[in-house]
Amino acid sequence: MSLPRLPRPPLLPLEGRAAVVTGAGRGLGRAEALELARLGAAVVVNDYGQPGRDGSGDASAGPAEEVAAEIRAAGGRALAHTGDVADHEQARELVELTVAEFGQLDILVNNAGILRDRMVFSMSEDEWDSVIRVHLKGHFNTTHFASAHWRARSKAADALVYGRIVNTSSEAFLAGSAGQPNYAAAKGGIVGLTTSTALALSKYGVTANVICPRARTRMTADVFAGFQEPGEGAEKGVGGRRAPLAPIDPLAPEHVAPLVGYLASPAAAHVNGQLLVVHGGMVAVVERPRVAAKFDTKQDAFTYDELDALLTPHYADRPRGETFAAAEVLGLKHE
Repeated sequence: MSLPRLPRPPLLPLEGRAAVVTGAGRGLGRAEALELARLGAAVVVNDYGQPGRDGSGDASAGPAEEVAAEIRAAGGRALAHTGDVADHEQARELVELTVAEFGQLDILVNNAGILRDRMVFSMSEDEWDSVIRVHLKGHFNTTHFASAHWRARSKAADALVYGRIVNTSSEAFLAGSAGQPNYAAAKGGIVGLTTSTALALSKYGVTANVICPRARTRMTADVFAGFQEPGEGAEKGVGGRRAPLAPIDPLAPEHVAPLVGYLASPAAAHVNGQLLVVHGGMVAVVERPRVAAKFDTKQDAFTYDELDALLTPHYADRPRGETFAAAEVLGLKHE
């Protein structure tokens, strides 16, 4: 469905900004690209275009071109990039294309990913490597070139620049999804990459945050197959206004996109290095890990017997299934 052409209000939070959204040909990335355009940004829609959610099939320009055309038809500015962001040089080309076309890069939303699920004892080396490559290396590649662009601009101007990174992790990392060791590891790595990046780039005026979205997309179609869809959801128009709302699927990507738009905006200037869970009309701010207990040796160094005397009682009354994973996040919902 194409977006309606609507008048643009005079003030949009992302007016004059240029954004890159990876994996934006479908699902979450598409919704995020449309939202950034609705808020006034020029958008480079990146998608490698492979049909299989496991990264299989021939690459296609179709998905990226269609979303870019949808934005332009609604009065926005957009172009397509069909490169593989997991390839270092193609990620460089993506950033260079954005700067060449729109003068600079202001917003980077990393969303591209694949799934190749398997239990850890059955997973092949290729299933591990391919998921780590697309998710974790893909996030690094674009972040590397975007951060170099912002650093150079800041140094040339001897001033802070405008830069926003929104990375995509997953509740699979938080909850410890048993059948997704590659995906959970990649998504956990993305959180570490984000917090490191947030600290490294803050002195240039750049923020980096990470979201854990839950949505019905091509990648999760089987996961949420039992959840009824009440309708097609709300299509959003470029220019700050929405088309009339139909009943919206609680798992629609449109529930996630507004948070990405906010984190990309000037209003979120003081939000940095944060992890947020978002889905179904709910946003949860996840607190960083806290030290639950601390033990000190009464000798020069711990011995096995001393650790046994301290740690064994500490864990004796804990539930057997309780781990560092925060499975309770899966129970979060809109109230």
